[in-house]
Amino acid sequence: MTAAGLALKSAPPVQIPYVDLAAQYEQERDEILARVDQVFRSGQFVGGAFVERFESAAARYIGVPQVVGVNSGTDALELGLWALGIGPGDEVITPPNSYIASTAAIQRVGATPVFADVGPDQNIDPAAVEAAISPRTAAIMVVHLTGRMADMAAVMAIADRHGLAVVEDAAQAMGSTFDGRRAGSFGAIGCFSAHPVKNLNAAGDAGFIATRDVALAHRLRNLRRHGLETRDRSGEWGTVSRLDNLQAAILELRLEKLDGVIAARRRNAAVYQDRLTSPAVFRAPDDARAFNTFHTYVIQSGQRDALQEHLAQAGIGSAVHYPVPIHLQPAARDLDYAPGAFPKPSPRRNAFCRYRFISISMSRPSPISPPASRNSSRRPHDRHRDRRRPGRRP
Repeated sequence: MTAAGLALKSAPPVQIPYVDLAAQYEQERDEILARVDQVFRSGQFVGGAFVERFESAAARYIGVPQVVGVNSGTDALELGLWALGIGPGDEVITPPNSYIASTAAIQRVGATPVFADVGPDQNIDPAAVEAAISPRTAAIMVVHLTGRMADMAAVMAIADRHGLAVVEDAAQAMGSTFDGRRAGSFGAIGCFSAHPVKNLNAAGDAGFIATRDVALAHRLRNLRRHGLETRDRSGEWGTVSRLDNLQAAILELRLEKLDGVIAARRRNAAVYQDRLTSPAVFRAPDDARAFNTFHTYVIQSGQRDALQEHLAQAGIGSAVHYPVPIHLQPAARDLDYAPGAFPKPSPRRNAFCRYRFISISMSRPSPISPPASRNSSRRPHDRHRDRRRPGRRP
């Protein structure tokens, strides 16, 4: 018996994997192979027409004048901070519940990350941002976690009052909107990942930076290729972080299909939204101003481990993201944040603080059965009803 009181048999092969990239390839195989052939026939692998075409198409999609392709989402963050002139002596406010890359980029340019708590929506809390500002603060790095955008109206108002740059870590939010504007179009820069598990995904590492500042985009293009202004003239020390032509060719194709991918994920999420009504499950609240693209579908449960085991027995893949928050990682020991620093309990964070996170599969249509009729027997999730137990998330 599990902690939830469920009699379970040995786990069957996963029928609904958490991620199913092979199925995506089967749907696109002929189109992808045609583009691979075009790239190889062109002989252009580093830079080339597909890179330029993808950058232009992505800029139109996001609603900014410029997009600069780079090697990864991590490089997008680091190069973006570098191009903004952020470095030693500067502080950058950011949330502690992101992937390690957001804070790592701040450290890599020599600046100091300062963590601000998050709200029940799992995104940075504007009130906590304002409280964290010091004379050394140079920027606010928001993270649009799971496809849900942070409150950009409040964040931009704070940044404007204090004269701070805003960096959007939009790695999980391509296509998401807030007040009708797409992720990556608010801040000085918007940084995107096209890692294979993202909604807009390459066949390997890839990333890009969005900006409204044409001069900043020009500098980013130089920095991504050793600071070269021409083939033989380097205006400043740079690095190598180029989006290759093959990845750009795949991304251009998949950008054309992105709205359909998002629509399918939102349909799957709507099934979950309808079915997951148990008080034993906490779902982040929705903001009417935001359009969520559901890079992941994350819930919180007081019996997360039992729930994950139950899903596995049913052949449904799931994942636990960031079980150790950034401020408690060994790499962050010099930042001097103690266990319990985040999240800080408050009346509006009670469930958020008690329950632990789990991401449920979004890889297939109709991931769980349709809503039961009023006359049907108890729903599957009712077996977890009222079996909550206290305890902070790890």
